[in-house]
Amino acid sequence: MSSFLNHILKKIFTALFILLSLHSAAQNGIIWYDPIPVAGKTYGNLHPRIALDQNNKPLVLWGDPNGAVFLAKWAVKGFAEPVQVNPPGKHEFTESWAGPEMAGHGDTIYIVYKEMPEETSHILMKHSYDGGAHFSIETEIDDSDGFISRFPTVAMDPYGNPLVAYMKYDQGFINPRYVVAKSKDLGESFAGEALVTDYSGGHISDCCPATVVESGNATVILYRDNLNGYRNVWAGISRNMAISFDRGLQVDHTDWYSKNCPANPPHGIIISDTLYSVYTSGSADSSLIYLSKTSLSGLSSSAAPVTGKFTGLTSQNFPRIANAGNATAVAWEQSIGSSTQVCLYFTNEITGGFPPDYDTVATGNFENLDVAIAGGHVYVVYQDDSSGNVMYRIGHYEETEANKLLAENTTVALQPAANGKYFSVTLPDLSYCMMSDLNGKEYEMEMKCRKNVCKIYTEDLDPGLYIVRLYCKDEKVYTYKYQVKEIKAKE
Repeated sequence: MSSFLNHILKKIFTALFILLSLHSAAQNGIIWYDPIPVAGKTYGNLHPRIALDQNNKPLVLWGDPNGAVFLAKWAVKGFAEPVQVNPPGKHEFTESWAGPEMAGHGDTIYIVYKEMPEETSHILMKHSYDGGAHFSIETEIDDSDGFISRFPTVAMDPYGNPLVAYMKYDQGFINPRYVVAKSKDLGESFAGEALVTDYSGGHISDCCPATVVESGNATVILYRDNLNGYRNVWAGISRNMAISFDRGLQVDHTDWYSKNCPANPPHGIIISDTLYSVYTSGSADSSLIYLSKTSLSGLSSSAAPVTGKFTGLTSQNFPRIANAGNATAVAWEQSIGSSTQVCLYFTNEITGGFPPDYDTVATGNFENLDVAIAGGHVYVVYQDDSSGNVMYRIGHYEETEANKLLAENTTVALQPAANGKYFSVTLPDLSYCMMSDLNGKEYEMEMKCRKNVCKIYTEDLDPGLYIVRLYCKDEKVYTYKYQVKEIKAKE
């Protein structure tokens, strides 16, 4: 074959490869930019987590095998040099499957980690009020004298205060349970614990981290249960911002039976009254990722595999989910043969489900990962074991006007009345309510409040979809997507 023909064939194959790559990277309408390392491999790459500042710039948290915890902030065209969050010489628990966790909103960041050794050390927090430029001294969260604690996870309430869920044992690693500690002074101190009851009658899987999810007045702890070897995922639910957990619900019905404790945590988000949770189940031939949809008011749940079994797939693990308004992404890692992929589903409207195809964000040798969404961008970080780096990739999508409104502030759950004439919301210090239709026309709503429970009357509005804005005396604004239905006359 002539060198000229070889040259032409190479060009054709290169063009086909580029076209196929572009097609696979655009299944969900996302334009992906090239991945970049967050830091050099000397900093380690274990258990990466991502948060966004008030300008939607990423902050990435991870640990190294020596127990150091690092944070890297986005600079101009890449990440600045990482800073060590925990004091030098201290050893924090960090593996690929569990480690330091982070929650952020605006300029406020909370980072939690467990100091080693587990039997005698505490769960600690550091906070920053300037987007990670400076951090506080460490605050002890757990009252672990006489107890053992592990696996902290953190979220923020509507007032910017942190709440931390963690596993707690009696001495000897017996009687495992999850509890939640709250701060009322922006992370300066913690007082008391709320028990997240094991509603199944069994115990929690004591090697599996949990996730705490907060939205408005609703708090959910997602944890893996152990009922005589069945390792289903459950949700402990609070309606008073984690003061108490008086409801529980099984969100995973795969009945994964295992004598060994699976260390792959669930994750979730709350949108309006719906909890969307993702988790791994190994009940079939191989472990698969599932997406569960749960009504927090109705305490009903349904679930299905994200992809299901397909040719070549050997396992899926470490799912994460994020949203901005109703725009939602689910990311996970999966093994196909000897290769590992970081995969992602995306939709601009989660209530309509996901498209049939997912994007392959990276191919190589990966373990844990995380995902965030804001301002028309999807952010993915992942543990790349081939290079030894934490890798970062960003993609752009077209943000809808409705999602821009929904993502501006925190959501809060509303309860429609049976007669359709109003909805109720439990929210302290509510000043007034505005609703706008999809054409942007605004309406100031009539409301009646008693003991922090307010009724917002919608009977004079035309049926249709509206954006609800609830304005409080502390200048907090809460948003919601609400369907006003036609009120049928009594016959």
